[in-house]
Amino acid sequence: MSLSQLLKPDAVMAALRVNGKKQALQEMSERAAQVSGLPVREIFDALLQRERLGSTGVGDGVAIPHGKLAKCPHIFGVFARLERPIDFEAPDGLPVDLIFMLIAPEAAGADHLKALAMSARLLRNAAIAAQLRATRDPAALYALLTMAPTSHAA
Repeated sequence: MSLSQLLKPDAVMAALRVNGKKQALQEMSERAAQVSGLPVREIFDALLQRERLGSTGVGDGVAIPHGKLAKCPHIFGVFARLERPIDFEAPDGLPVDLIFMLIAPEAAGADHLKALAMSARLLRNAAIAAQLRATRDPAALYALLTMAPTSHAA
C-alpha cells in the first residue's frame, strides 16, 4: 500500500482556512464526500465519534483524524495544509497545521492500521513536514505526499 493509493490529487486542500478542530473536520468531510461519493454527514459523524475517544493530534503540528464507515468501499485520505494552525488537543499541546484524514471500511482492520502508520511516519518526518508547510500549490503538495519514501521504520 502506498499513499498514492490512498490519496487522489483532488483530495488535497492546500490552504484551508478554519477557526477550529470541528470546522476543519467539517470542511475535510465535505471534500471527502466529493471524492468518494459517501454522505458528508456520515463521514463527519464517524470522525467526531473517534475524536471523542481522544484527540487524533499526534504532535509536531500534525493530526490524523480517522473513521470507519460501513458503506466505504476502500480506504482513502484527504490532506489539508492549514492557513493558520489550530488547537487540536494534541498531546504535546502544539497547534496543528497539517491534517491527513483517513476513512476506511468497517472491516479494514490491519489495512486501516497500516494506512495510519504510513501517514504518521510521513508527516512526522521533519524535512517532509517543512516542505509541506512551505508550499501552497496543491499539485506540489500531492507530489510531496505521494512520492516520498514511506517504507522506513517509524
